[in-house]
Amino acid sequence: MDIKAKITELVERFTKDESLKKDFLADPIQAVKKLIGKDIPDDTVEKIVEGVKAKLNLDSAKGAIDKLKNLF
Repeated sequence: MDIKAKITELVERFTKDESLKKDFLADPIQAVKKLIGKDIPDDTVEKIVEGVKAKLNLDSAKGAIDKLKNLF
């Protein structure tokens, strides 16, 4: 499994669907397992969760910076 590709795919899904994003924020491991399957080793799921969290936080920070740029 290409973990990087899965992270990118899940980030896209979470940013497009607020319901999925709320599920992820409430219980990230279960949300990921629900979307990609339960037969994935826990250590792989944890890596995916951490990657998705990092990407979502990075995207949020970028959006905030872009809004600040427009103020000046």
